[in-house]
Amino acid sequence: MSTPAEMFLKHVANVVAERSTQYGDAAGNMAAIAARWSSTLGWEITPSQVVLCLLDLKLARLAHDPTHEDSAVDVCGYAALLRELAETTNTEGR
Repeated sequence: MSTPAEMFLKHVANVVAERSTQYGDAAGNMAAIAARWSSTLGWEITPSQVVLCLLDLKLARLAHDPTHEDSAVDVCGYAALLRELAETTNTEGR
């Protein structure tokens, strides 16, 4: 029998898969956002920094309403994506 935390993480995995279908490859999407933010701000933003900023956004929202499920789902999804980006960066750097 699954615990509530395990069931929540399975839900997060489903949402991540759905969003991948909707928006395409997450790493590519974060790279595209980083390029746009770099242009807007006038200095280089990395895909990992995009994810960290999006995490901060969701955490700020959770501070206002800790019961908001969508924000909690997104925090988990962004944390997983940050790990994925770190692994990709480490592999490419070798």
